[in-house]
Amino acid sequence: MSTVVVVGVQWGDEGKGKVVDLLAREADIIVRFQGGSNAGHTLVVGGKKTVVRLIPSGVLHSGKVCVIGNGVVVDPETLVEEIDTLQQQGCLMDPSLLKISETAHLIMPYHKAIDIARERLRGEGKIGTTGRGIGPTYEDKMARGGIRFVDLLDDDIFSEKLKRNLQEKNSYLSVILKDQTLEYQPIFDNYRRFRDRLAPHVTNTSLYLHNEIARGRKVLFEGAQGTMLDIDHGTYPYVTSSNTVAGAVCTGAGIAPQQIHGVIGISKAYTTRVGSGPFPTELFGPEGETIRRKGGEFGTVTGRPRRCGWFDAVVARTAARLNGVNSFALTKIDVLSGFSTLRVCTAYEYKGKRYEEVPASANVLEQLTPIYEELPGWSEQLTDIRSLDALPANTRRYVERIEQLVNVPVKMISVGAGREETILIRPTFF
Repeated sequence: MSTVVVVGVQWGDEGKGKVVDLLAREADIIVRFQGGSNAGHTLVVGGKKTVVRLIPSGVLHSGKVCVIGNGVVVDPETLVEEIDTLQQQGCLMDPSLLKISETAHLIMPYHKAIDIARERLRGEGKIGTTGRGIGPTYEDKMARGGIRFVDLLDDDIFSEKLKRNLQEKNSYLSVILKDQTLEYQPIFDNYRRFRDRLAPHVTNTSLYLHNEIARGRKVLFEGAQGTMLDIDHGTYPYVTSSNTVAGAVCTGAGIAPQQIHGVIGISKAYTTRVGSGPFPTELFGPEGETIRRKGGEFGTVTGRPRRCGWFDAVVARTAARLNGVNSFALTKIDVLSGFSTLRVCTAYEYKGKRYEEVPASANVLEQLTPIYEELPGWSEQLTDIRSLDALPANTRRYVERIEQLVNVPVKMISVGAGREETILIRPTFF
């Protein structure tokens, strides 16, 4: 295989950043293909924590090319700040190591203003967005009114589109959302400064990836969020604004389907969710608090506490099918040390009907009953373990049961936050 896709199989925050960082050692190119700056990935190398939001998680490896695909919506201010921070650490000193798709859409200040104002008006019915303008940017993309990097490179085109959009957005902000309007000149001047910084990186990334894959270069595609947040296949309407599944690589990076050679699904050994929406295995008592505390379950970008629950095999099984997952990476299994008994959700029940996969109705998901299977826990600490055989017997039994329920082999187990705190059951993924 020369191309591998990494996707989350839960509601995001599964540890994709660590897995991508680890796999990037073998890759030549790492690509983000969807999402925006609301998806932060935390990397811990040598005890030092680095958070990336837009730039692929392989950036800490010297000489790797990082690509931001056309499916990503880009906040240029955030991207410039991220580049500055990484360069202070000695990364991305060579401009050719970062490539931005010329057809990626820009997040504008009015997108953020609309995002925040809408959530305020929704009140208790809010979706739980991060307020970073991701959804409104994708809306403009679909409505064919968005502004792309290729537009930013031309002052006249950018000015014309910005004026036209501001007229529409200011009317919407003031009349419908009862919020403040925005001025043209400060936005134009700021984005021109962003253009001067980012223009050297802007290129036809679709053609670049096609040519590099044809050369046999190893390409790693990094997803953001998780399968259950997919706009089509997730727990709608409590989802993100883009397609998060592996199939989105084709549209979000501009490659052909036959150029995808393998898919790795990332899952925590338990389940978490940020924001509103149904969560069948959510824990509300001390067990959930213990997982949150031990797992450091707070949003990378927002700092919001994550909702925690038992492992949901129904979610993982549905996601494995949707993505065509070849193997699993199981993260944060060390967090479960100390529980005498663990529970795994094997199916759902609602009004006498059994569900083996996630139902489409959010209403059903809110009211169903998870069917649990109990497994013996373990007390041993796992952080220093580097082989499957060295794991406690009950830990191995837990991993094996997950494999059986999801029907996908586990090929990587994370036993800590650090890059080296990992059990690789299969030494190579390319």
